[in-house]
Amino acid sequence: MRLARVAHSEGVSFVALEPDPAAPREKIVAVEIDQHPFGTPTYTGRKWPMADVRLLAPILPSKVICVGKNYADHAREMGSEAPENPLIFMKPSTAVIGPNAPIKLPPNSEQVDFEGELAAIIGQPCKDVPEARGTDVLLGYTIANDVTARDQQKADGQWTRAKGYDTFCPLGPWIDTELDPSDLAIRTDLDGEVKQGGRTSQLVHSIGGLVSWVSRIMTLLPGDVILTGTPAGVGPMVDGQKVTVSIDGLGALTNPVQNA
Repeated sequence: MRLARVAHSEGVSFVALEPDPAAPREKIVAVEIDQHPFGTPTYTGRKWPMADVRLLAPILPSKVICVGKNYADHAREMGSEAPENPLIFMKPSTAVIGPNAPIKLPPNSEQVDFEGELAAIIGQPCKDVPEARGTDVLLGYTIANDVTARDQQKADGQWTRAKGYDTFCPLGPWIDTELDPSDLAIRTDLDGEVKQGGRTSQLVHSIGGLVSWVSRIMTLLPGDVILTGTPAGVGPMVDGQKVTVSIDGLGALTNPVQNA
């Protein structure tokens, strides 16, 4: 199942996309889910053609947990080896935006970078999850861009300011609940030029392991997001450009870049 969150003429709704978002857009229907998409969804009976709705961020998390240097090639381009244990940090929920919403460049940063990533969405409250059950607690997967003010990351030594600006966590276009994330191609394009390329099979720490690690530190709630790391090739964006992160089976997440 593919789940989305959309704006329509009567408000905002969680929806299931039928028959398949890979079909031509004019054939896709957004079927409204009652209340929320967790557990076994129930439907209200309302539906809209995709042409009549606008895709939003597919979930509004209570927190976004990110994993740094989880691809060895990216760790090396950042000047170190991949850490023995997951290196985690957080973005505020206010950083989240959806497809086609602009990434706003803060005026006090001279370099804002893209970082295309696979995002795992928590589907149930959980704590101290065994690694073997790490993926069992997930609702599904979506695409993320871990936008980073690189100059501030280097200057501060810790990453909250550099990672936490409004609009610095694009998510979308939808959540796939049946995706196998073990070996997916991930790519980032800037104005149509490929900048990043890798495969999720190159993750240093597995998705199940990441869920387990994070859940031993903090309780995870339905809708919380774990960004699993970015491959090598991160780089700067400037006003007027467009960045697209694509992942096999998930489609593409595109956002324009604008000065704030």
